Amino acid sequence: ELYNWRADVRPNVVGKFRSGGEGDMTGGEWSRTNPTGNVLLRATADLTPALIARAIAERLKKLGLDADTTARLDRQLAILDGAQHTLQVLQTEGSGAERLPWFCSGCPHNTSTRVPEGSRAMAGIGCHFMSIWMDRNTIGFTQMGGEGVPWTGQQPFSNEKHVFANLGDGTYYHSGTLAVRQSVAAGVNITYKILYNDAVAMTGGQPIGERPEGLSVVQIAQNMRAEGAKKITVVTDQPEKYEGARAQGLPEGIAIEHRDRLDAIQREFREIEGTTVIIYDQTCATEKRRRRKRGTMVDPAVRVVINELVCEGCGDCSVKSNCLSVEPLETEFGRKRTINQSTCNKDISCVKGFCPSFITVEGGQLKKKAKTKSGVSPFELGALPEPTLPQAQPGGAWGIVVAGVGGTGVITIGQLLGMAAHMEGKGIITQDAAGLAQKGGATWSHVLIGASQDDIRTTRVSAAAADLVIGCDPIVAVNPETVSRMREGRTHVALNAYATPTAAFVKDGGWQNPAARCAVDIARAVGEAGVASFDANTVASKLMGDTLYVNPMLLGYAWQKGWVPLERASLLRSIELNNVQVENNKAAFEWGRQAAHDFERVKKALASLGEQPIQLKPRETLESIVARRAEFLTGYQNAAYAQRYQAFVEQVRQAEGTLGKTSLSEAVAKGLFKLMAYKDEYEVARLHSDPAFLARVEGMFEGDFKLNYHLAPPLLAKRNEKGELVKAKYGPSMLRNFRILARLKGLRGTALDVFGATSERRTERALIGEYRASIEEVLKALNADNHATALEIARIPEQIKGYGHVKDRNLKAARERWSALLAQWRDPQAAALRRAA
Repeated sequence: ELYNWRADVRPNVVGKFRSGGEGDMTGGEWSRTNPTGNVLLRATADLTPALIARAIAERLKKLGLDADTTARLDRQLAILDGAQHTLQVLQTEGSGAERLPWFCSGCPHNTSTRVPEGSRAMAGIGCHFMSIWMDRNTIGFTQMGGEGVPWTGQQPFSNEKHVFANLGDGTYYHSGTLAVRQSVAAGVNITYKILYNDAVAMTGGQPIGERPEGLSVVQIAQNMRAEGAKKITVVTDQPEKYEGARAQGLPEGIAIEHRDRLDAIQREFREIEGTTVIIYDQTCATEKRRRRKRGTMVDPAVRVVINELVCEGCGDCSVKSNCLSVEPLETEFGRKRTINQSTCNKDISCVKGFCPSFITVEGGQLKKKAKTKSGVSPFELGALPEPTLPQAQPGGAWGIVVAGVGGTGVITIGQLLGMAAHMEGKGIITQDAAGLAQKGGATWSHVLIGASQDDIRTTRVSAAAADLVIGCDPIVAVNPETVSRMREGRTHVALNAYATPTAAFVKDGGWQNPAARCAVDIARAVGEAGVASFDANTVASKLMGDTLYVNPMLLGYAWQKGWVPLERASLLRSIELNNVQVENNKAAFEWGRQAAHDFERVKKALASLGEQPIQLKPRETLESIVARRAEFLTGYQNAAYAQRYQAFVEQVRQAEGTLGKTSLSEAVAKGLFKLMAYKDEYEVARLHSDPAFLARVEGMFEGDFKLNYHLAPPLLAKRNEKGELVKAKYGPSMLRNFRILARLKGLRGTALDVFGATSERRTERALIGEYRASIEEVLKALNADNHATALEIARIPEQIKGYGHVKDRNLKAARERWSALLAQWRDPQAAALRRAA
């Protein structure tokens, strides 16, 4: 009826347009032509409190308010404008660091979501959806129960013959069977990979189905057979558990295969017409961890250790495992890999990386660092002065944002703060923003503390309204979600100066840790005086034995700074009520206080362990680079071999000295060493039997344990379907063989070298001569103008890394770059013309 009223009396809906009168329909995204984009409230994406507040303020200002009210509104708008400007500056000029969610360490999806080369998969509901931003050619997204359904409409218009579709077990039970049923009815060529993880992992680990015992693989197989699937195979990491499965009802003709054959099985299935099903059975890694802690699942006494001197830093272990627990390790010989024992869930897929550096330690357990190992407890360092506790503005709330990595206890810190405030009778609201956080992504806990509950008017810390940010991870702390809450002059940041590697390292072996740049960005947001930081990871791991204590340590740090409006007794009591590692968490809180009050005390405690609080890398000089590598080559072969290395580097140094530089000499010193110290059987044996390495392993583990080695000797190893050598496990007796083989290094390159006749060894020896020849050519015409190109040529060996087929692949790419650089060197003008064309 209102539409029949005259325009001058008809009620108007406000909010579409920012400018003009109520009848002005010329601007805004709601207008037909959208000439200005001048919209009051956007019609897409979420509406934040800041956006709504700005819209309301602008409408109110048009109503002829008094000067005082208008000034107050302008001040608040200025604050929002300042926060928005800072955010825009950091987004365009900042580090750009991002912590992308990823599969948990040891997650079944790391393996199960892979597809063969030349195939693609369709995504669906569940953790496995994250595969769309990984290197596994997975696209699309559907509602729950729509997995694979779009292919029914696509196939008649596509040259593709087949696709895979990922279907989680929880979705399968909910409505996924209908998707399979329609594919069977439509007769399309599709393989459903039903990812059976033994739990609805994304929503809390509930059992699959309605019954307490859950839904079994056998029942799913029976159902899929009844639905008319052309072929069904069960793929699992534990085929042995299916002994007797026929008696339990597993239909005839359904094979049980090890997950190592997944690629071959998928290649077979994509050639079958109709709907096929692969049931991938492997328990969720997070559930395994929980059950092991509860004692309801056997915790296998096995750990993976990487010998960093054997490691080439090729990253094939990350390719094979897709695992976040494989982390970068910076060494004097370049970046290698190491296993984060705190986060490892013992999937052991990383050992499939084609590299002999991996050993598995069976039996025994990791040594626990005693709390008193440093000889001092934080409680024994003397009483600390009590800080003056802050107070929220009258009628307002003290806003705290805890920012960090999901699964590390960020939400727990929010809960501790909330309980402490509750015990003090204060108003409190906590809200957690998790998303895919448990999968290594960013997570936040918003905490608002007021004198009374009536003083809290929002459920989250508003834009530019954080009084404290506890930055458990600098990358999450610089995330726009966090920075938007900061305001110079108001916000204090207690920052962990260490950033754990992100998922970007899995995809990019050259990833650089952005922690230092993040700290600079945060200082730009809150001012230098608003930030206080220390390397909480190093302190927690060295003094507490585990990085899990980083967050309570940072809480203590922020409290001692006078940035937390709660009594120490309340916080410690809250830790007690949480009833998890109570004494250790209290100690971590106190160590944080010590770090805030006098970091020298913490340094002394670390020194008593023989540890340095800050890992300082001494500045390398050409002399130190050459001396260390000459010493290594003497052990590798002999003094004469090392002398040849030193003599060539000296030749380069003299040629470059006329330019007053040493960077080319340093690059050649590193590059030539890498080629001369190629890791053949003798060298791998020497490094694995090195007493220093064995002592390091002894220092990591206690109890009765043995070492296994994962190797693919070219003369003994089998090959897979691709023709690549396959690693096998060799027991402790291999150490004795290593010691014998290491003593035979003098045979290297002689007629008696039984290993030296392989194509890989011949290529490695030839590369040394090729590299020296290239450098000698460069030295003949070296000048200031072409020095940069010479440096690139000298660094080519950095790209030649790995073993076997991995090294061959890298060498092929390196040779292409090598040839291009030499062509540029020989004819720079022609090279410039080719680039311009």
